[in-house]
Amino acid sequence: MTLTEYRRKRNFKRTPEPRGRRTVGHPQLSFVIQKHAASHLHYDFRLELDGVLKSWAVPKGPSLDPAAKRLAMQVEDHPVEYGSFEGIIPQGEYGGGTVMLWDQGTWESVGDAKRDYLAGRLKLVLHGEKLHGGWMLVRKGGRRTEGTERHWWLFKERDEFAEPDVDIVAQLPLSVTTGRDLDGIAAQADRVWGAAGEMSAKQHSAHGRRATPARRKAIPSSTRQVVKKYKPKVANRKQLQKELRRLAPKRAALPQLPLVELATLAKQAPTGDQWFHEIKYDGYRMLCRIDGKDATFISRNGKNWTSQFPELAQAAAQLGLKSGVLDGEVVALDAEGRTSFQKLQNAFQGGLTGQLVFYVFDLLFVDGYDLTADVLEDRKKLLHYVVQDTSRGPLRYSEHLIGDGPKFLSEACRMKLEGIICKRRDRAYISGRGKDWLKVKCSLREEFVVGGFTFPSGSRSAFGALLVGYYDAKGQLIYAGRVGTGFDDRTLTDLHAQLRKLSQRKSPFVNLSGTTGQERDVTWVKPKLVAQVQFSNWTDNGLLRHPSFQGLRKDKAATEVIHERATSVHEVSTAASNGSHRTGGRRTGKAAATSAPVRQMKSNGPVEVAGIVLSNPDKVLYPADGITKRDLANYYEAVAEWMLPHVENRLLALVRCPDGYDKQCFFQKHPAVGTSDVFKRIAVREKNKTEQYLAINNTAGLVSLVQMGVLEIHTWGSQAARLEKPDRIILDLDPDEGLDWSAVVTAARELRGLLEELGLKTFLKTTGGKGLHVVVPIQRRHSWPQIKEFCLAIADFMTRLAPDRFVATMSKAARRGKIFVDYLRNDRGATAIAPYSTRARAGAPVSVPIAWNELSSRRRSDHFTIHNVPLRLRQLRRDPWAKLAQTQQAITSEMLSRLNNAGKPR
Repeated sequence: MTLTEYRRKRNFKRTPEPRGRRTVGHPQLSFVIQKHAASHLHYDFRLELDGVLKSWAVPKGPSLDPAAKRLAMQVEDHPVEYGSFEGIIPQGEYGGGTVMLWDQGTWESVGDAKRDYLAGRLKLVLHGEKLHGGWMLVRKGGRRTEGTERHWWLFKERDEFAEPDVDIVAQLPLSVTTGRDLDGIAAQADRVWGAAGEMSAKQHSAHGRRATPARRKAIPSSTRQVVKKYKPKVANRKQLQKELRRLAPKRAALPQLPLVELATLAKQAPTGDQWFHEIKYDGYRMLCRIDGKDATFISRNGKNWTSQFPELAQAAAQLGLKSGVLDGEVVALDAEGRTSFQKLQNAFQGGLTGQLVFYVFDLLFVDGYDLTADVLEDRKKLLHYVVQDTSRGPLRYSEHLIGDGPKFLSEACRMKLEGIICKRRDRAYISGRGKDWLKVKCSLREEFVVGGFTFPSGSRSAFGALLVGYYDAKGQLIYAGRVGTGFDDRTLTDLHAQLRKLSQRKSPFVNLSGTTGQERDVTWVKPKLVAQVQFSNWTDNGLLRHPSFQGLRKDKAATEVIHERATSVHEVSTAASNGSHRTGGRRTGKAAATSAPVRQMKSNGPVEVAGIVLSNPDKVLYPADGITKRDLANYYEAVAEWMLPHVENRLLALVRCPDGYDKQCFFQKHPAVGTSDVFKRIAVREKNKTEQYLAINNTAGLVSLVQMGVLEIHTWGSQAARLEKPDRIILDLDPDEGLDWSAVVTAARELRGLLEELGLKTFLKTTGGKGLHVVVPIQRRHSWPQIKEFCLAIADFMTRLAPDRFVATMSKAARRGKIFVDYLRNDRGATAIAPYSTRARAGAPVSVPIAWNELSSRRRSDHFTIHNVPLRLRQLRRDPWAKLAQTQQAITSEMLSRLNNAGKPR
């Protein structure tokens, strides 16, 4: 196409849209996605090519799910200068409606762009504010000839930016340039194609510019005034460098996405000078990643929010750092200077993000140094040299007090603040939820999942009340009550529109029956929205007392919402004495898992799960998280269908911790006196005697292990029927303590590449600890010595390939700073942690099979816990290990020869 069709559809005497001209010579090609509320809402996807914007109308918008192909109807080419427009086209004109700049940036073609476009198969890489990585545009029917279809398909490629579970258009609905929604653009009407033949003079100059690259974001006029009026103090680099030389932290590359440290809910504030106490801010937790003059804001669940805070990104980029990662909270302040979640919501709705403040309370990385292993006291000292302002401007240093937590809490509550955060000053930054950080609240305020709404009554419009709940350990939504106050007229209207789109026939709650009376006059909705609710207490039957709606949380997925159990100061003290102690400025403890506590459900005696009676079901096995024997049994019942194919009829080795993971644990392989008849006994000949081993083949067996206090289930690499012929190889990548997670991710990909070169298909799983297992299914025709020899050859090859990164010996001294390629799990009698087994570690982490395209530096090996695994399984479209059992492959002498000879001098 050319601009002929574009011009034919418009009468330029009545509409002043640019006639446009073909442009040439741009080294970087731009792309833009404009959200267009015309006769039907759609997304206009435009790529600069051959001097114009090639354009497609995508009704549903782009999807990050590679399996979701979006229909893209090709429309006429548009002028390049059209790509900067956001505003209103008057009704009656061609395309009349509101236009939003939903995303913009640059793109590059993988191949010859013009040739591939004509062939109807365009492979591209996007560098946008919201969309990244590989994409495909494929014409239906292939090469286009005159008069053929203009139907195309737009879909995401499988890469690190693919996120099947994320609805990107719903999670990031606002403009990348002004932070407004469609209603805000329509209300402010600062850019209009006027009938008199001109745009609003205020925005006329923007109309003639080509779309700016993602790293040079357009800033709305209100924001430009704020930034011009206030510039943050540049980091005190002299003092910063001096302090860095004193501390000598580890040098490292700037991480893509560090995982955040989370606070555990506590009943009281701790005492003692080992604690720093900070105000608990009521906003959105954010990491700010600074790379030269580019600053990016990333939420705790890994979403890019930079387009929501353009002024904060501008201010952070002006700090003068070469690189850095700041941890803090984006907030809105009321007239008294208190953080207000409701004002934060209003700022987003009204496009007033220039009023927001980023309180920074931690520094994780700066100018080439990884600070996460250094103690909080040192990190905050460095932070104060970076963010020096405390009481004005968009970036502010979060002050702290030392000691006397109860007094500080009392003063915070008197000032009507949400609460305080208490942090151990002598501890490293450890991702996940642990006891080094505590949150103590003045009022009860939590997140809940919206599962339905009632009809309005009286003068109320839109809806009456929200039905809310939280997820339990089995991944079931538990009803927690109705929220009927805290809404203004605008919130009622906007929220009702969102709820109607999510309506469904059945209740998502598992504990509402037709006899409770709670189900009358209710419209059920898919549990996607997360509401922040303030309330006075819990009733005896587990419902909210006096709840009030505070706003929707868009920074947290519904599947993360569970009910927290407050821990006592005594439990904190116990964890401190047994937990992550620090010496010499480096961490020595183990990272806590990224999960929150589950709700304690008391009983009057034994309960039954999967036909197995649990004695003392409320016995706590994971004290810091309140996870009981019943919770663990419910978890294994929920995942049994997925776990049993990898566990049944295999010899077991068990880690039993009858009094909890933090108490005495012991290893068991053989049945003891009183062992349940649910278990199978397998006779195994060893040397000059026969030993009995344990095995299971059903859900009752899994739950019986919980009754025994088993917290880890390990299995042989062969099945009981053919013990001497293993059917899977497990290569364990075990990193040295403190080694960056990205190094493990890279190693796994390299190992996969090596095995694929040998012709072997591989599968992947997390360990629930700090490493990864690369699994190779094989035909049952090799002996244990043959398998072990082959695995040793792999480990030796990787060590020869990169001796500075890999080691093939167990010695801790030799492993320092390296990854141990553990081949020893492939010997007769050796075992490995079973898929979906818990670990005897804080937070109840789980070993989980994942797809190779899920492997990311953003998701560590202890990411999955008993809290999020059942939900993951319910949402998976396909088992990552679906083809493992059907994979028929074997090792050969040629493979062994290639491994042994590769890299050796001839």
